[in-house]
Amino acid sequence: AQEPGREAAFARRIDPRREPGLSPEQRLHMERVERALQRRPRGRNLLLALGIGAVTVGIYGYTFYSVSQERFLDDLEQEAEAARARA
Repeated sequence: AQEPGREAAFARRIDPRREPGLSPEQRLHMERVERALQRRPRGRNLLLALGIGAVTVGIYGYTFYSVSQERFLDDLEQEAEAARARA
C-alpha cells in the first residue's frame, strides 16, 4: 500500500534540468519531446475550432437561403390571390 499524500513514482513529473544522472543529450531530447507534446494539442484544437466554425457558418448560410425561398413562395401566393380576385 502507498502512504497517504505521497506521490506515485509513475505520476511524478521531473524537471530535466534538475534531474541528476541525465546526460546533456538526454536533457535536450526530453525538452524537445516536451515542446512537441505541447504544440500538438494546439494544432488539433485549431482544426477542431475551424471545423466547428465551418459547420456553424454553413448552417447559418443555409438558414438565410431557406428564408429567402420562403419569401418567393409568399410572392407567388399573393399573385395567385390577385388572380382569383380578378376571376
